[in-house]
Amino acid sequence: MKAVVIPTDRSDAVLTPIAGRSVQLTNLDKMFFPDVGITKRDLLQYYADVAPLLVPYLTGRAMVLKRYPNGVSGDFFYMKRTPPGRPPWLRTCAIEHGSGSVIDFPIVDDVAGLLWVINLGCIDLNEWYSRCDDTDRPDYLHFDLDPVEGTPFATVRDVALRVRDALEGLGMKPVVKTTGSSGMHVYVGIVRDPKQKEVWTFAKAFAQALERMYPDIITAEYRIAKRPAGRVLVDYNQNAWGKTLASVYSVRAKPLATVSTPVTWDEVEAGIELADFRLDNVRERFARVGDLWAPMKAKRGRFDLRPLLDAGK
Repeated sequence: MKAVVIPTDRSDAVLTPIAGRSVQLTNLDKMFFPDVGITKRDLLQYYADVAPLLVPYLTGRAMVLKRYPNGVSGDFFYMKRTPPGRPPWLRTCAIEHGSGSVIDFPIVDDVAGLLWVINLGCIDLNEWYSRCDDTDRPDYLHFDLDPVEGTPFATVRDVALRVRDALEGLGMKPVVKTTGSSGMHVYVGIVRDPKQKEVWTFAKAFAQALERMYPDIITAEYRIAKRPAGRVLVDYNQNAWGKTLASVYSVRAKPLATVSTPVTWDEVEAGIELADFRLDNVRERFARVGDLWAPMKAKRGRFDLRPLLDAGK
């Protein structure tokens, strides 16, 4: 597909056609990251450029909108329900919640849908880990490594390596990315069979086992006030039904416009930093290293969690 170029000569524009679909863009000159001079136009252009990498990880999944209409310096709010005025070609995902209400979430299936969502003021993207055709059976197991306030990023890297070793010890092949915020995400692609509650139960037991093994640096304590200083939370609870994390390749609402970036385990061992990966420099990296997150979309090589779950019963 022909590269999408965001207009630089006007503040509002209609892009047409993008694979036959028109997308209205507004307030392109608005400053979204004032510390580094990045506008809404720059943000949209980034997402247009990385769409071939990003969209496969969003397709078929409900998207929770986190909107920053005035950029990182302004307030934000969450939206689950697709807002009025959506284009007729944008698909939605109807999910019934415990209250009995049915929420129609937007789905990002292509670059047009991606730009429509970003134009709403979304900076990062937060999709479900289960697909819309069966929202109770995820195809990822993942851990959010979240440092307790004051814990250095070097400890996060150390914990990531220990999580990797423990998962590999079970026969899994984890991949890792920076969050772009303060920590790291470790993922394993799993066979789509166990229900969300079963995956969550396994993740909880795994995190608690790591806490017992490495009590000086790891905590599984979900209550913020109870987390000991100097630790990294191995957050298992993001595997619960309806939870989301910032997507791979997402820009984060941080002053430097850092990006949630896949990295190699060798890079983790070598000492990467969160600020190494920013909107202004990651596109060159992606062109050079390709899609390090590819195992998360592959159909083959996914880990069958069922035997471990059955053995634990």
